[in-house]
Amino acid sequence: MKPTTDTWFDERDQWREGALELRTIMLDCGLGEALKWRKPCYTFDDDNIAIIQPMNDFLALMFFKGALLDDPDSVLQSQGKNTRSARRLCFTSVEQVLDAEETLRALVREAIRVARAGLEVPKKPLVLVDELQHRLDADPALAAAFDALTPGRQRGYNIYISGAKQSETRERRIDQCEPKILAGKGLRDR
Repeated sequence: MKPTTDTWFDERDQWREGALELRTIMLDCGLGEALKWRKPCYTFDDDNIAIIQPMNDFLALMFFKGALLDDPDSVLQSQGKNTRSARRLCFTSVEQVLDAEETLRALVREAIRVARAGLEVPKKPLVLVDELQHRLDADPALAAAFDALTPGRQRGYNIYISGAKQSETRERRIDQCEPKILAGKGLRDR
């Protein structure tokens, strides 16, 4: 049986009340709701607008194109150094969610405006770490498989491999990833 968003909320122990408040706000803004990436995702037409992310220390509402949103109160935060477009708000209590309701509604309106306008975060060309580029140059089958991956999967492999400090470790990571690349899978795919 395929899980539903209702099931997802029912199974929450931590952050349940805050997540339910976020859900109410998102649905009240006229967004659709679906379970994507095993989390409640909110959409406008076919565009992903926001997703609820329960973490150990906080509950987040991530806007997929947050970097394009007008954020006059500077409440949106980047998720990390490799994040290009997503931005999120983090909450540690239900009260914080309730206090942010008007800001959340304004951000949803802005996200819908961005979606309607068809705006996209400009993509930077992917510059592969040297070891990966050399391996792809030397192995046409691996290069073809890598080229067939989605840009996000290519970027994921490059970030993982380039994260190693030593060249030997980067080479070892390429060796470990090669079977998944040849199988057309992303780094975190099963």
